Amino acid sequence: MIRSELVQTLCEQNKDLTPREVETIVSTFFDAIVRRLAEGGRVELRGFGAFSTRDREARTGRNPRTGDTVSVDAKRVPYFKPGKEMRARLNV
Repeated sequence: MIRSELVQTLCEQNKDLTPREVETIVSTFFDAIVRRLAEGGRVELRGFGAFSTRDREARTGRNPRTGDTVSVDAKRVPYFKPGKEMRARLNV
């Protein structure tokens, strides 16, 4: 599901909200998650899962097209760990 499909689904389920209001809600929700992760925090949604970040060290990689070695800088990457309830529902 992509963002626009999520907004459309929420609009169908909440007839009292306009599409613009739903888009604002979805944007605010995602922005809050990103802002918390950028601060180095963690976001946990009970029954769904937890978002956090992990540090990746600098390394030497290869350009797949040319085979040349390239240096890859250290970075933080997002990480999602599904919750127990989600795993149970997926493996029924």
